[in-house]
Amino acid sequence: MSDSTHNSLLFQLSDSDNNARAGVITTAHSVIETPVFMPVGTAGTVKAMLSDEVSDIGYRIILSNTYHLYLRPGHQVIQKLSGLHHFMNWPHSILTDSGGYQVFSLAKLRKIEEEGVTFQSQFREVQKRQWFAYVLYEDLNPCRLE
Repeated sequence: MSDSTHNSLLFQLSDSDNNARAGVITTAHSVIETPVFMPVGTAGTVKAMLSDEVSDIGYRIILSNTYHLYLRPGHQVIQKLSGLHHFMNWPHSILTDSGGYQVFSLAKLRKIEEEGVTFQSQFREVQKRQWFAYVLYEDLNPCRLE
């Protein structure tokens, strides 16, 4: 996937009323009308559903969790499969969180250093670094939006 395709993101405002607004997000993988409900695929899958079923219902975006994906299956597996879309078998958009919530919620299990955050986990020692998001090839990541 080229950088120009990977980084394409457009938001167009459709309507607004005071502080409420509606719009359309266009990514390299889909067009999403907002506001939108996003199914959660924390570890790369929406529980009890196949990707085709989620798509057939009409969803065009799934939310995944960077921290949990880093724990399992790990960035090497996702990278070997050419990114999160292939790993999830999901052709539409993916929003990943920053993993920053775990920096606070798992404060007793983490060590903050200049290069990133190291977590102790039940599976193995995990280093969550900002570069992990780039391995995912997700469409939206709040840490990278300007």
